[in-house]
Amino acid sequence: MSSFGHYFRVTTAGESHGRSVSCIIENCPPNLALAEADIQPQLNRRRPGQSAITTPRNEKDQVSIHSGTEAGRTLGTPILLTVPNEDQRPRDYGDQTVDLYPRPSHADWTYLEKYGVKASSGGGRSSARETVARVAAGAVAEKWLREAYGVEIVAFVTSVGDIKLFADADAMSADPAFLSLADSVTRADVDGFLPVRCPHADTTRRMEARIAELRDAHDSTGGSVTCVVRHAPSGLGEPCFDKLEALLAHAMLSIPAAKGFEIGSGFRGAEMTGSRHNDPFVPAPTAAAAAAKLGIPRSRLQTKTNNSGGIQGGISNGMPIFFRVAFKPPATISQDQTTARYDAEGEGVLAAKGRHDPCVVPRAVPIVEAMAALVIADAVMAQHARQMGIHMAKPPGS
Repeated sequence: MSSFGHYFRVTTAGESHGRSVSCIIENCPPNLALAEADIQPQLNRRRPGQSAITTPRNEKDQVSIHSGTEAGRTLGTPILLTVPNEDQRPRDYGDQTVDLYPRPSHADWTYLEKYGVKASSGGGRSSARETVARVAAGAVAEKWLREAYGVEIVAFVTSVGDIKLFADADAMSADPAFLSLADSVTRADVDGFLPVRCPHADTTRRMEARIAELRDAHDSTGGSVTCVVRHAPSGLGEPCFDKLEALLAHAMLSIPAAKGFEIGSGFRGAEMTGSRHNDPFVPAPTAAAAAAKLGIPRSRLQTKTNNSGGIQGGISNGMPIFFRVAFKPPATISQDQTTARYDAEGEGVLAAKGRHDPCVVPRAVPIVEAMAALVIADAVMAQHARQMGIHMAKPPGS
């Protein structure tokens, strides 16, 4: 499916080397101030050609709003956003070897098995190029969340290969350094450590050197991105099957190259005792009460620790939500690789062409943020619908 969300619903369209990538956003609230300038910064963070360790594909990724706004404000009607592909090069994929052999670990073969037709260039809809539309839609969702609820969403790189921001990346929920960073880090902080976006000077230098080394060797590496959502309202999530962490996992694992997701204590939590893992409740600080007086919903309680990652029973509890997404090494490497022919009549050697990142995580940061925004926006609207239903069900005068 090319649509995501039940209430704040986004449909994306476009292939990696087609004329454009676009999305339609349904049910964005009316009267939200919205212009291309609100969306473009996140697209700039995602776009290719940012540095020597990203793909050299040269795309401006300039977004245009084609419908759903008037005089700079949303109408409540569907919003159409488009971004042209200006540097598409289908000829990079048109040689005989690519026509004969499916590229290892790409979607060439599985797309052919599913649809019975092969995209003539690149990865088609499986390409990371499709995420342009997600980032554009996510920027709209995020602006609404920020203005209506004060929600803050910040992602950053926490590992590249075996180089980690935290010595024990599997125990972040109990790491004071991580918890301190999660409470205060901003996107400006993260972008102060370009091109890798890991907010620690020595670690980001080592990561950049490792990516450059693999790029020069025509190889690639994976990594992980951690995302923090601050000030999300409590009560979000629809048990049993649309629990908030389930929706976040769905969203993150739909990103190209994503191979793992964990929230809060994650897999390390499976090694802990209940007495250590439980998050005791305490009264929320006065800041929460002050925010509530201003009309910004805040929970009366919070937890002393946050091994739950801000979600309990599939429902947000008002604490910061944090999770980590693992990304595999990019499959396109300019090395000779042995692979079978499409017709299964023997093997051959394929050297993949095209322009690709040696590591996707620096550019995955705004994609993770965008998908988090889409999940939270949809969950907020679901809760609005639930509360309206409860209100309508009350007898008059109750």
